[in-house]
Amino acid sequence: MKKEIKEKFIEGIGRRKTAVARVRIFPQKSGFFVNDQEPEKYFPSFVEVEKTISPLKLLKKKNDFLVLAKVKGGGKSAQAEAIRLGLARALVVFNPEFKKELKEAGFLKRDPRMRERKKFGLKRARRAPQWQKR
Repeated sequence: MKKEIKEKFIEGIGRRKTAVARVRIFPQKSGFFVNDQEPEKYFPSFVEVEKTISPLKLLKKKNDFLVLAKVKGGGKSAQAEAIRLGLARALVVFNPEFKKELKEAGFLKRDPRMRERKKFGLKRARRAPQWQKR
């Protein structure tokens, strides 16, 4: 799936922690690709694959769109959630009637939790060096 498709598409951006996903959907085609690979090859676990296609499964539109997702940053789990948010946003732009179902399932909400930064004098964000009496 290396060649670029020069057709009309709808794009949605999804973010989670430091992962950013650009998801493009092409109506009247079928397929799902993450960074030019099948999701089963890209993600190590079945849970992440299910997470990425869950908006399409919820709407029962699994074979109605060609989905191309470019994702970078973060870990595989955060990337899967970023793709899910980007896909849900693109589906809402395609058809605003999908918004109610996607919102009830929690697919349109961005998870704001981020990793806490390391503070000086500590080993991690909150882990202090071990205290020694002598």
